[in-house]
Amino acid sequence: MTINYEEAVNWIHSRLRLGIKPGLKRMEWLMEKMDHPERHLRVVHVAGTNGKGSTIACMRAILQEAGYEVGTFTSPYIEQFNERISVNGEAASDEVIAELVRIIRPLAEELEKTELGGPSEFEVITAMAFYYFAYLHPVDVLLVETGLGGRLDSTNIVHPLLSVITMLGMDHMDLLGDTLEDIAAEKAGIIKSGVPVVSGVKQKNAQRIIHDRVKEMRSSIYQLGDQFEAEWKASHGEGEVFSFNSVFASIDDLHVRLNGLHQADNAALAVMSILYLRAFYAFLVDEEHIRKGLKSVSWPGRMEKVSDQPLILLDGAHNPEGMEALVTSLNARHQDKNITALFAGMRDKQLNTMADLMKTAVDSIIFTTFDYPRAAGKEEFAILPDGCQWEEDWRKAINEFKHSAKEDDMLVVTGSLYFISEVKAYLNRS
Repeated sequence: MTINYEEAVNWIHSRLRLGIKPGLKRMEWLMEKMDHPERHLRVVHVAGTNGKGSTIACMRAILQEAGYEVGTFTSPYIEQFNERISVNGEAASDEVIAELVRIIRPLAEELEKTELGGPSEFEVITAMAFYYFAYLHPVDVLLVETGLGGRLDSTNIVHPLLSVITMLGMDHMDLLGDTLEDIAAEKAGIIKSGVPVVSGVKQKNAQRIIHDRVKEMRSSIYQLGDQFEAEWKASHGEGEVFSFNSVFASIDDLHVRLNGLHQADNAALAVMSILYLRAFYAFLVDEEHIRKGLKSVSWPGRMEKVSDQPLILLDGAHNPEGMEALVTSLNARHQDKNITALFAGMRDKQLNTMADLMKTAVDSIIFTTFDYPRAAGKEEFAILPDGCQWEEDWRKAINEFKHSAKEDDMLVVTGSLYFISEVKAYLNRS
């Protein structure tokens, strides 16, 4: 069967009709048919509500600086689908994606005929990634981001070197539970017997759930605020400056090239994870690799500056905790600006809560929508808060801002990673 790139991606996206299908039975079936690629991988497994992508980006930059070949499996993509499967930050080629679909598609069709049913889009992409890194392009280490939750996530068939749980918040409550404890329990599902955990979870009630799971699995934990900490010092040009202290090492004045005060914590999670790999798996990483890696890291869609004149930032905040982090950073970095927010989100998100948070840091909000099945429309924003307006066409809103912006005006595009992906593609074209 021959297949080109466009056909391959269309087939992958056609799996969206199957929705989200929690559970590991279909993945176990696929892995067995593929001769268990997941058993050939050295994995760091990363779960959490916010900060997964930034933490992985920091780890990748440090390991790459130390000379390692690093695979990453992340979601969603910002500019191109291929980004989800990358080596040293370089996305897989169109030819690789087409080849992987050629291999996976017959198996997916065979699985569809069983009582398990066909694999979801995310299950297909996960299987593609594991096959690629096991057989087509083996890497020194693979950094894997969960898609949703942890316990029943498609990626949770790996037995990693290390598990990482980033920041937790209220998101995907329809699937993960409507309390922080429920969500923590789902994320803690990635913790395996004897595999240590690096945790950035701050809420004490959620910490208890994770620590209980660690004991149950006879594992160990490195907790932010206990075994390691990040002391934020300053916002400096492109990024944040912080000092890192841990049971393994202390490093002063690290500069992470990601904007936002919360990025100091994400970078600290990455550094702690690297130091664990150095101590227990003989990864050859020194302080200079850590410094240079963090100083060179990039991760799109997180307080990302896409225009200087006028100033336009993209941020993928899509839940209250993410919006809180954005608001804190805007108040710290851009108090002198007249800020307009362009906001689009998903129907199933806490839109009113995010809007209320956003109002504390911006001067006006333009609500809009975009071309995505779950995108909120005008009916979800029926009652607009004071100082807010509705614009059906987000392109028009951006162009009007660019045309009328004065020197102290600034636009922040936010509310959804899928939305900022569309906006970034549009700005790149124009």
